[in-house]
Amino acid sequence: MSAYNVALVGATGAVGAEFLQLLASRNFPLGELRLLASSRSAGTTIHFKDRDIVVQDLNEASFDGIDIAFFSAGGSRSKQYAAAAVAAGAVVIDNSSAFRMDPSVPLVVPEVNPDALADHNGIIANPNCSTILLVMVLAPLLKLAAIRRVVVSTYQAASGAGAAAMRELETQTAAVIAGETPETEIFPHPIAFNLFSHNTAIDDTGYNEEELKMVKETRKILSDDTLAVTATCIRVPIPRAHSESVNVEFAGDRPSVSAIRDALAAFPGVEVIDDREANIFPMPLHASGRDEVFVGRIREDLSCPNAIDLFLSGDQILKGAALNGYQIAECLIERGLLGGNK
Repeated sequence: MSAYNVALVGATGAVGAEFLQLLASRNFPLGELRLLASSRSAGTTIHFKDRDIVVQDLNEASFDGIDIAFFSAGGSRSKQYAAAAVAAGAVVIDNSSAFRMDPSVPLVVPEVNPDALADHNGIIANPNCSTILLVMVLAPLLKLAAIRRVVVSTYQAASGAGAAAMRELETQTAAVIAGETPETEIFPHPIAFNLFSHNTAIDDTGYNEEELKMVKETRKILSDDTLAVTATCIRVPIPRAHSESVNVEFAGDRPSVSAIRDALAAFPGVEVIDDREANIFPMPLHASGRDEVFVGRIREDLSCPNAIDLFLSGDQILKGAALNGYQIAECLIERGLLGGNK
């Protein structure tokens, strides 16, 4: 079996830590593991399996001999160093927004559009976390009937803004409970015991960047530029699992709720939690640390004869980021789209 040399850019961040956990706990054919970060973190060590690995300073020469480069250090780092990684022979799996809407770069959720990997030119984009969770439930519905319109409202965890944001939620919560005024550094408003519009720039349309990402990326992944998508994205005081309320309007007759439930339950990576009698449905507390996208509250939209409503939760760091990137790497190997070092 081939072994694959892996570089992890952003190894000291929250998503980087999850990549390391996945590489350690799953049967990945790993050769060398090269941990890369900014000069601020270079020289520190990270324990991986039975050894300590020194974090190296990221530079253009960091990728010699690397087969797969996971990038999770922000869009500016990806734009600066991805080309160098590709030139060195690596396939870049990028977790930032740098290349997602580039028509030459596949935007991939392996359960949904794995065939797009065949067209890569050295860079593959990992979609936005909220988009990944959304398309994981839209894809099985599309097997039942064409979709005309999607209305989604998100409840997004602090983890989407990184490890520092998660710490801010924790310290602010402790401060409020102690009767103190919480200090805000990462978010524009207090996140503890609060919710607010997603902290990305708003354009002239009134939509913020996160909402527009969901619109554009969903269309690209599902290969449907005509699909009507509208989103409202909200930050909530949850550590690491996103939730979404989704209204789906079909182009023709609405499939039955039972057919929709069965299609979702049969789709890889999706688990249905829809116990009306016990009032048990997807919750971020349950989804945190889990690989699956959980979906429930599946019901007919009483205001529209061709629409249904549902609610989902999924771990933003796992399926919304690191796990999806890891699965892309697995898919590349399975499809013979990597060379590998013997």
